[in-house]
Amino acid sequence: MVPETVVTGDAVVLDVQIAQLPVRAVSALIDIAVVMIGYIIGVILWATTITQFDEALSAAVLILFTVLTIVGYPVVFETATRGRTLGKMAMGLRVVSDDGGPERFRQALFRALAGFVEIWTLTGGPAVICSLISPRGKRIGDVFAGTVVISERGPKLPPPPVMPPSLSWWASSLELSALTPEQAELARQFLSRATQLTPEVRNDMAYRIAADIASRVSPPPPPGVPPHYVLAAVLAERHRRELARLRPSGPPAPPTYSLPPPSYPAAAPPFYPAAAPPIVAPTASPTDGFVPPS
Repeated sequence: MVPETVVTGDAVVLDVQIAQLPVRAVSALIDIAVVMIGYIIGVILWATTITQFDEALSAAVLILFTVLTIVGYPVVFETATRGRTLGKMAMGLRVVSDDGGPERFRQALFRALAGFVEIWTLTGGPAVICSLISPRGKRIGDVFAGTVVISERGPKLPPPPVMPPSLSWWASSLELSALTPEQAELARQFLSRATQLTPEVRNDMAYRIAADIASRVSPPPPPGVPPHYVLAAVLAERHRRELARLRPSGPPAPPTYSLPPPSYPAAAPPFYPAAAPPIVAPTASPTDGFVPPS
């Protein structure tokens, strides 16, 4: 699978796996087989019932049934299952919007109408050529609909950091649009590998990365917060907004995290809601009280 990032409307980057052309081809063949079986059954019923009426009416019904079968199958399935047909279910694929959200009815209709031409009428040639040229493997229908096909069976990322309970009020008010994907990925990798570093290197990196991120978010972190908890709060809130973006209907679900809440070092000062200058690395190495958030 080809790794790719999808940027949502909330400036949240989703790590996804773009489906490769061979996997999509197998999925398309399964869908074509399903459509052909349904079409043959429909034609048999048409031949035994409708042909007894006027020839023009019989021909019109056959043409209408053909279009509805070819176009209606992907529209109905992708709308009902949020981007999956029987072939995509079998191959672990899903159609999503360019911003990472679920596929909408309008997008499924655009993809189906374009597929009628590029796949059924022109035997799939334009779809293959466009998928090979596009860096995200898009066929013509995906380009017009603003969608991309991803794999749901790609390698899983480690769980997101735990939200420090005493920083949840601050994280919920954060403006994250200035935070770049590279900075967030650097912070995530640091937290996941912090226990492998020596205390001196770990503390130095924590202060430098936290200071960089604190300069990109607002409001600034409360005074006296350990830098690794600042990083955990920012990444956890970023992940929570990502999940909320992928749930467009219904009330927002409360944030859930896969690990127990961390405990702050005993020497950490209390938190105050007042703003504070960005975190600056101390001149001397602080006492090692690092408790990794993840």
